[in-house]
Amino acid sequence: MPAETLLIPDTLRSWPWPPHINPNYAICKEESSAWCEAFNACDAKAQKVFNLCDFSLLASLAYPLLNKDGCRVACDWMYFVFLVDDHTDLSNTESAQNQSDILMDALRNPHTPRPANEWVGGEAARQFWENAIRTMTPSAQRRFVDTFQQYITSVVQQATDREARYIRNVHSYMLMRRDTIGSRPAFAICEMHMNIPDEIMAHPAIVRLSDLSTDGIIISNDLCSYNVEQARGDDNHNLVTVVMNQYRMDVQDAMDWIGELHGKMVDEFMEIWRTVPTFGGPVDREIRTYVDGMANWVRANSSWAFESQRYFGKEGVEIMHTRTVELLPKRSL
Repeated sequence: MPAETLLIPDTLRSWPWPPHINPNYAICKEESSAWCEAFNACDAKAQKVFNLCDFSLLASLAYPLLNKDGCRVACDWMYFVFLVDDHTDLSNTESAQNQSDILMDALRNPHTPRPANEWVGGEAARQFWENAIRTMTPSAQRRFVDTFQQYITSVVQQATDREARYIRNVHSYMLMRRDTIGSRPAFAICEMHMNIPDEIMAHPAIVRLSDLSTDGIIISNDLCSYNVEQARGDDNHNLVTVVMNQYRMDVQDAMDWIGELHGKMVDEFMEIWRTVPTFGGPVDREIRTYVDGMANWVRANSSWAFESQRYFGKEGVEIMHTRTVELLPKRSL
C-alpha cells in the first residue's frame, strides 16, 4: 500500500523578511559543536544524529547581525537548548522537575561549580551562561533568566501531559506552546547588546508582536516536525495532532487549517509592525531592530527546518520546494 503524501503549507510565501546568515557561522559552528560534544551527553550514534541538525545554522540564520562574540553565544544557546529539549522529551514529571531545578540553579549561580555526578545539563547551563553574561547587557540577562524559567516550567508541564497522554485543545495548547517552544529566551538574545526599558517591552504592540512571532515559529516547527514525531508516537504536543483531535480532521485537513491560521497571524503581524510606536531617542532604533529580529526568527526557523537534517534528512531542500512528504510508518520508541 503506497504511503500517504502530505502537502506542507507554504506559510511564508508572503513573509517579507528574506533569509540572511551571520558571517561568523563557520567559525562559531566549529567552536560551539566542539563545546557541546565535550559534555558527552549522548552516545556516538546519537551524537552523529544530533550534529546533523546543525544548530549553529539555526543560530546564524536567527541572529545575522550579532558580532562574533554574540554569534558564539547564540550558537551555544542553540546547542544547549536542544540538548535540554532532547533530554526532557524522555523525562517523566519528576525527572523533568529535577532537571528544571538544576538548570535554574546553574543559571542563577554561573560561577559556582556544579555538584559531582549531576545531570550534564547543569554544567552545560553554567558554562553557557558564564560566557553569555560577558557580553549581554543587564536588562537582556534579566529577561533571559526570567523567560527561561517560564520555558523550563512549561517543559515540566509538558512532561505531565505526556505521562497522562493528554491532548489539549487549540487555545490551551497555543498558550502553553508559546513557552515550550523556547522563543522568549531566544528573543532575549536578540536584544543581547540593547538596553530597552521594561515599560517599552511591556507596550501592548511589542507584546503582541512577540506573541505573533512565537505563533509563527510554533506553526512552522509543528508542521515540519509532525511526521517524525507521529512516527515515534510522540506527537501529542504538536499542533497538527491537536487540530486533528479537536476538529476530527485528517492530517492534510489539519495542516491546511493550520496554514490558514498562519495567514491570519501574518496579516495581524504586518498591521501592527507598520504602526510600531516611537518612544524618542536611540531606543527607537533598538526597538525596531528587536522587532525585526523577532520577525526574522520566523523565517530563520522555517529555513533551518528544511536546510538541516533534523526533520527531513537529506531531502529537506527538495521538500522545501515541492512541499510534499510521505507520511512515515509508525514505529515503537
